[in-house]
Amino acid sequence: MLHYLTFSIIIDDIVFHDGQTAMGVLGGGGPQTAFGMRLWSDSVGVAGGMGHDFPQTALTWLDEMGIDRLGIHRYEEYPSLRAWQISEADGRRIQVWRIQGKAIPTQLALDFNRLPPTYQQPKGFHFGVHPESPNLEVVRRFREQGTVVSIEPFRDANRTLSDDELRGLLSAGQVFSPNLLEAESLVGSAPPDQLIARMVDAGAEVIALRMGPEGSLLHHVEQSEMIHIPAIATTVVDPTGAGNAYGGGFLVGWVETGDLRTAGYYGAVAASYMVEQIGLPPISTAWQERAQKDLARFI
Repeated sequence: MLHYLTFSIIIDDIVFHDGQTAMGVLGGGGPQTAFGMRLWSDSVGVAGGMGHDFPQTALTWLDEMGIDRLGIHRYEEYPSLRAWQISEADGRRIQVWRIQGKAIPTQLALDFNRLPPTYQQPKGFHFGVHPESPNLEVVRRFREQGTVVSIEPFRDANRTLSDDELRGLLSAGQVFSPNLLEAESLVGSAPPDQLIARMVDAGAEVIALRMGPEGSLLHHVEQSEMIHIPAIATTVVDPTGAGNAYGGGFLVGWVETGDLRTAGYYGAVAASYMVEQIGLPPISTAWQERAQKDLARFI
């Protein structure tokens, strides 16, 4: 059985705040999260949809990174999901779909029953959702199988959620991992520690609040303390996907060790590697060795 699973694949056309561009970059929550997982686990898979024009180079990256793609379904009748990723100087990112119509909901639909049997009982599953319309049914099915589910909002909420909607979202998985803007859109503006307290009140169990260059703030409902994990110093070339890589690393760390601080550094190391180049890190057999050495500096 597969140990760690994530979902969704997009081809990114990145526009930087200074006008530079990078076209045709493999992205989406799936590959970026899978990289963060793959640093710490040899059993990682991606599910999702791809169209008739999906680049062979993207499939090669997944294969040579040792990421299982049995759960990727090819839709010959649709183009692959493709979007502009527009980065602002202050760290904000805007996604604009470049394709239209049924290709988007078809390739972003996740039906538990359509997953390969080896994908239906992983140790951990990281899932990006729209806050207003999360697919909580698939989360429920995974949790019934004993899977630890980590939920990350794709973006900040564009409307105020009802109390029931908020509790349903925050309590659906065992881990909830928003960034500051996403958290504020859900529970209102406040300092990071108060954001976490409000999310706990709304039903969250384990929270990994991502704060960009300020690192992350972690909390488990069964503990009184909050743990700050600083961002790991590195040369930032492109921040796209850092949150996803963090989420993948954090989930593996939490499942394998049960220690928040260790899990936080799993995530921080993964995020630091993601930002060092445009798009996904280049294929290398030395990533896991480097990750273990970097982890040893902090744990």
